[in-house]
Amino acid sequence: QVKLVESGGGSAQAGGSLRLSCAASGYTYSSGCMGWFRQAPGKEREGVAAIYTDGRTYYADSVKGRFTISPDNAKNTLYLQMNSLKPEDTAMYYCAADVWCSYSDYPRKYWGQGTQVTVSS
Repeated sequence: QVKLVESGGGSAQAGGSLRLSCAASGYTYSSGCMGWFRQAPGKEREGVAAIYTDGRTYYADSVKGRFTISPDNAKNTLYLQMNSLKPEDTAMYYCAADVWCSYSDYPRKYWGQGTQVTVSS
């Protein structure tokens, strides 16, 4: 049984940083692809970043250059380092995983419960 648990959300000022964590059980990074989504109130859920088994990463244009996705294989944890935060980054952030993704696709099979990020100006 795959379980994904996010943590690390909270409040930050614009220009600040936060690091989200996604602890995985029943699943390892090498099993497929993993990624992060976010959903702001009244908006659709959107992919933010993904990482594939070959180590390549993919980012939405809105976060490119500011966010970094990375795995810690020893801890079976996926991170999303978020720098230069903007008020428009405010959303619920979800970790996701899948058994396979082609490059630029986002994983959608397994989901965490989400962690809230709020950025104030």
